[in-house]
Amino acid sequence: MDLEELIHNCKKGKRQAQAELYRKYSGVLFGMCLKYSRNKTEAEDNLHDSFMTIFNKIEQFNFNGSFEGWIKRITVNTVLQKYRKEQHLNVVSENVGEEIDVDVEQADINLSTLLGYIQELPNKYRLTFNLYVLDGYSHKEISEMLGTSTGTSKSNLARAKMILREKIDKENINIA
Repeated sequence: MDLEELIHNCKKGKRQAQAELYRKYSGVLFGMCLKYSRNKTEAEDNLHDSFMTIFNKIEQFNFNGSFEGWIKRITVNTVLQKYRKEQHLNVVSENVGEEIDVDVEQADINLSTLLGYIQELPNKYRLTFNLYVLDGYSHKEISEMLGTSTGTSKSNLARAKMILREKIDKENINIA
């Protein structure tokens, strides 16, 4: 079954098509959920919620643009909406210090350790870091998505980078 037929069958509410769509995209979307979540269990919950939203809104997909891009956007929005509802995104001071770069290529750290460090970040820092660094959103877009100012987005990114730099430096000291 090709993607277009699969989507049409999902629009008709066919469970087999929904199961196939889940199998086809759950890995990609779980990876996205994992980077926005504090742990694997929370990522699994976010993946489930995302697919529920995808299936509820699949009628709105009109084949203009990439289906994968559409479901990724729904996944990010579902996770962000969950955090906004739980009021995990408190506004912080907009005092932005100097920009801190986290040069992962210079650090002797494996990807799973880095992902663990990112997951340990406070929600507002983790979400901002992922949206800006990993997904390429601008501070203006992030501020709109999170309901904060662009200054807060910049501040949260700087603090996230600072925390990650400290963790990476500590890891490198422990390895040496």
